[in-house]
Amino acid sequence: MIVHSGEYRKKNGQRGCVMMNNFIFENKTKVSFGKGGVKEYLGGLLANFGETVMLAYGGGSIKTNGIYQEVMDVLKLAGKQVIEFSGIMPNPTYSKVMEGKKVVQENQVDLILAVGGGSVMDCSKAISMAAATDKDVWEEYWIKKGEIDFEPVPVGVIVTVVGTGSEVNGEGVITHEEQKIKTSRNYPRCNPVFAMMDPKYTYTVSPLQTAAGGFDMLSHVMETYFSAPDEDNLSDAISEALMRSIIANLPVAIRE
Repeated sequence: MIVHSGEYRKKNGQRGCVMMNNFIFENKTKVSFGKGGVKEYLGGLLANFGETVMLAYGGGSIKTNGIYQEVMDVLKLAGKQVIEFSGIMPNPTYSKVMEGKKVVQENQVDLILAVGGGSVMDCSKAISMAAATDKDVWEEYWIKKGEIDFEPVPVGVIVTVVGTGSEVNGEGVITHEEQKIKTSRNYPRCNPVFAMMDPKYTYTVSPLQTAAGGFDMLSHVMETYFSAPDEDNLSDAISEALMRSIIANLPVAIRE
């Protein structure tokens, strides 16, 4: 959305006219933000899905920082059958997606619960598509922009590493090892059905990872800020506020 400033309108003789670009916005993700949110709200959210949950995560750090046990306690209390899918790597691969597809199909998974950062979320979204179709999702949906004519397996996310924004969009970045291609696609139908953001969970990552997440956020905002159009507009003003906030608060987060 571009809303031009009063100075711009005056120079162009528009006299108060507000110019906007047309757009369509869609986001089905229900966001829960706040300390203790997993204990308080996850059980209620799980009630909307079947009994089998695939718990997807990365290298296993959630098992040493207490997050795994907290999530498992809620899942067990909700009476869910839990299938674990671990080892999702940074820059998730297509072979890992296919591995996840097999797990989901063999266990008739009703919900994929991704616990981690952007890579875990991205891989889980790709798995949600692959498990719901017989098509080659790499060729049909990553090499080219495809039309999803099926319902992906629902994905819920619990954020432990910030930076990508993957928790509230349908984008997934996947690497095909054999073809040596890394590419991303954004499908709104793959948006997580819910995203749980407990700031306490971000304390579990190292200062280095905290810094990386902050610069990831800053880079993504800059991508929008420095792109066209060049005139002053509301989107740029929002980006400036975000960048100022990151620059002011990131050193505090690393220090404390």
